[in-house]
Amino acid sequence: MKIALLGYGRMGKSIEAIALNRNHSITLKIADANANYNFKDTDVAIDFSIPTAAVSNIKKALDAGVPVISGTTGWLDQYNEILDYCEAKKGTFLYASNFSLGVNLFFELNKKLSQLMAGFPEYTTELEEIHHTKKLDAPSGTAITLAEQIIEYTDYTNWTLDQPKTNEIHIEAKRIEHVPGTHEITYNSEVDSISIKHTAHSRQGFALGAVIAAEWIKDKKGVFSMKDVLNIG
Repeated sequence: MKIALLGYGRMGKSIEAIALNRNHSITLKIADANANYNFKDTDVAIDFSIPTAAVSNIKKALDAGVPVISGTTGWLDQYNEILDYCEAKKGTFLYASNFSLGVNLFFELNKKLSQLMAGFPEYTTELEEIHHTKKLDAPSGTAITLAEQIIEYTDYTNWTLDQPKTNEIHIEAKRIEHVPGTHEITYNSEVDSISIKHTAHSRQGFALGAVIAAEWIKDKKGVFSMKDVLNIG
């Protein structure tokens, strides 16, 4: 499979190494958000760029008829615009806030626990995420996904990085050097606490998941998620 890498930072380089090890080839390596490029001889594009470049990158791939996988976070206020654009182009698109197999299993665990806790208002919910200091957005896309899942099944109506008001989940976003990613959800009451936690040991799990998603999506049409790729949930 021939892969275009839209974004060639640390994740892009990790994806490249895994893709080559799985006998794929790299047709493009775009490090500059303003670069001009084309998708000649490209089967799939993988976007791990920056928030300000993601929408342009995705649209260029869809314009070229190339399926695109995106793991860039911080641009989701334009997510519905991309869905409409993909439909208009009869294209192929998959976005995930996190491509790790473990995190996607964690998403399912989070949904189940939030359903169980919905009937116990004596517990308050907190969410903490920790990432490396070079991560540009806060909270992480994974933390937002976790919070939105909890909101779906409980009386919470929003999340906030600030002091929570009524019916808001507080997300504590920390940036610490050399931390690939940690997410923890805690339910607190006066008598006890219940927590679930996912800790990434390296970015290899994210990179492998992105390559697996690219392998899966080739020759498909439509909008997909990692639940489709992994057949979970």
